[in-house]
Amino acid sequence: MPIDYQKIKNWPFPDVVQTYGEKDTILYALGVGYGYDPVDEAQLPFVYEGGLKTVPTMPVVLGYPGFWVKDPAAGIDWVRVVHGEQALLLHRPIPVAGTVIGRTRVKAIVDKGPGKGALLIQERSVIDKASGALLATLEQTSFCRGDGGFGGGDEPPPPPPALPDSAPDACCDLPTLRQAALIYRLCADPNPLHAEPAVARAAGYPRPILHGLCTYGVAGHAILKTFCDYEPERLQALSVRFSAPVFPGETIRTEMWKRGSTVLFRSRAIERDVVVLNNGVARVDG
Repeated sequence: MPIDYQKIKNWPFPDVVQTYGEKDTILYALGVGYGYDPVDEAQLPFVYEGGLKTVPTMPVVLGYPGFWVKDPAAGIDWVRVVHGEQALLLHRPIPVAGTVIGRTRVKAIVDKGPGKGALLIQERSVIDKASGALLATLEQTSFCRGDGGFGGGDEPPPPPPALPDSAPDACCDLPTLRQAALIYRLCADPNPLHAEPAVARAAGYPRPILHGLCTYGVAGHAILKTFCDYEPERLQALSVRFSAPVFPGETIRTEMWKRGSTVLFRSRAIERDVVVLNNGVARVDG
């Protein structure tokens, strides 16, 4: 059934005020795999309160408005909604603790046609409440597979850049814990798909899958390690397309091509040789 374009485009999002502390910052870092090497002192500041730093991809779990498309008033076939793309633009370093305001709006709805679904693009600003400073801007693209054919809508966004045909300039292999989804879900997303085997099987998976945004954080870790010397202020932007799920415990290989301050990348689950993130673009300082 087609969605109501005007209703969704003008969906009334209340501001989300979230206070977080150092333990939350450490929990996010552990959830996306920092500290996997207990003697790597470059990773330690992200998972230990001595000189604590915030992982730069943490804004994905700050000021989150929740899974609002499940609201019956939205008229969206929420069971068939999948997370398609994620982008993050960092305006300044994220404090290790504080109170933020998450302010969300529907930026665009793209009608792909009857039976072809629709793209729902949300934009979220993460603002430091104390200073009013804009910390990060996030853009989330969801593919609403059951909601095309409403007519009109917005122009589609430009496609992400293609990756080079050449061998990557660098590769970084990072492990994920077998319990990674159980840790990450404590940061923002308690969907039982990532915890209950029966729910995962009902969705067509042999076991619970990792959150896409957790895999996103692993790719961000790879770029921070490879091109930023673990200095979080040097990672300025990160966008990616989700292409396949990850099972907790798999090793993620991120293949990277550096072009000036731009890093093009993709990530694959080594054990299955499956590309799980594609058409990635990061911007780094230096």
